[in-house]
Amino acid sequence: MKLEKFPAETRGFANHGWLQANHSFSFANFYDPNRLHYGALRVLNDDLIAPGTGFSTHPHQNMEIITIPLSGVLKHKDSMSNEWLYVKPNEVQVMSAGKGIYHSEMNGSTEDHLSLFQIWIIPNKDGVEPRYNQEAFNPEERKNKLQVLVSSLDDSNKNGLKIHQDAKLSRIDLDEGKTFKYDLKSEKHGVYIMNISGNIAVDNQELSNRDALGVSKTTTFSIQANTNSELLFIEIPMN
Repeated sequence: MKLEKFPAETRGFANHGWLQANHSFSFANFYDPNRLHYGALRVLNDDLIAPGTGFSTHPHQNMEIITIPLSGVLKHKDSMSNEWLYVKPNEVQVMSAGKGIYHSEMNGSTEDHLSLFQIWIIPNKDGVEPRYNQEAFNPEERKNKLQVLVSSLDDSNKNGLKIHQDAKLSRIDLDEGKTFKYDLKSEKHGVYIMNISGNIAVDNQELSNRDALGVSKTTTFSIQANTNSELLFIEIPMN
């Protein structure tokens, strides 16, 4: 089993006033040749967006984009629709940029900050028709058990959101003292664990708030929750 720890404080950070962004991988003005991606995971940005601001209309192509609001409300509009859509905590949005799409992602509140994870996954198919979807997930259904948020369009499991990649995004909220066993799809896959909050241990690696851990070259591993903890798993092909 290969473990790679990515402490929270080693992420790239940018303060744009309206946006405070933490970059797990090279992005915008943050460049680290050793942190270009983790398998098919290209971007994991931990953003805090000021009220009434956000990312105005801009293009994307051939990327699977997943956004997970943690607090506040996200307001989305894209070139497939003129309608503003709202995404709240415990909801997830996916967008396949495919052959090309324009979109805007804004803080839907004029009073409260918006905290979110934006995730980019390299697709296994280019030039597809752009698509968008969002879904709400009951937090009670991830209490000490895995809740799958996103999986492959080629997967026989029809639950949750879908993307063009043999990947799986899931969450779990572990109570203090609980142990959870995670099973990977294959040894060709790896899992990037983002410790949203709390304190956990995997083998001899301990993770606190916003620390991350890459786990690969195995088909299973166990997590021990030292405190109440919230975790995001991003399982992707490593080659």
